[in-house]
Amino acid sequence: MQTTLGDASKNQPVQYQLPIGGDLLPMNERIGQTIKLSYQNEIHCVACGRKTKKSFAQGHCYPCFRALASCDMCIMKPETCHYAAGTCREPQWGEINCFIPHYVYLANSSGIKVGITRGTQIPTRWMDQGAAQALPIFQVSNRLQSGLLEITIKQHVSDRTDWRKMLKSDAEPLDLKVIRDDLIDQCSAEIATIKDEQGNDAIQELDEQVVEIYYPVAEYPEKVKSLNFDKQPEIEGTLQGIKGQYLILDTGVLNIRKFTGYNIQVDFI
Repeated sequence: MQTTLGDASKNQPVQYQLPIGGDLLPMNERIGQTIKLSYQNEIHCVACGRKTKKSFAQGHCYPCFRALASCDMCIMKPETCHYAAGTCREPQWGEINCFIPHYVYLANSSGIKVGITRGTQIPTRWMDQGAAQALPIFQVSNRLQSGLLEITIKQHVSDRTDWRKMLKSDAEPLDLKVIRDDLIDQCSAEIATIKDEQGNDAIQELDEQVVEIYYPVAEYPEKVKSLNFDKQPEIEGTLQGIKGQYLILDTGVLNIRKFTGYNIQVDFI
């Protein structure tokens, strides 16, 4: 789903739009309505468009999953970047997407976590994760450097979101600036080593304001039941809210991003 950040101080939630073919369907106004999503037993690769029986890496066919740099392991683990070894699947893609400013951030979705993102993905990345608060703490020159900092900081805090906990309630507010200062202090020796290896100019400590994010959720579920088109081709329920990339229904929760490339018919009853 496409997202637009709202003003949390005015209780303005993230605005969601669901891509349906070439159209964008506004979703916030649909909360409280019954939605029916029907899988048409057809998946098209988001990269090449070919029909595929199974989706890999959120919407790719297997050949694209194996060939594209955007599907390589170093996207999930940037500290394993192998561009310098001359083995990048698509060097030009890497130069455009990996050798640009990246940010290391703290977020509060199901508790404190550390993460990384391209500058072009702020604040989209945080909304996609269902974060209630986010704070950029470092700006770096490339993806490898962001990965090196992330693995240092994740010795002290998680780098994952507990999606079930995130979908059951609003996150308790945290003082991200105090947590940032404590983490930088704890990791000072490792950060200094990374700066020595990568260059002081490549890594910049930030003093940004905390971004607060509010989601359109009328009611959170007591128990989180995951819905899956591969097991249940027709999903129906009252739309109770949207958070991260999840539709929260009274019958369960549906991770829309997981089914990118699926041909789905959407009806409101």
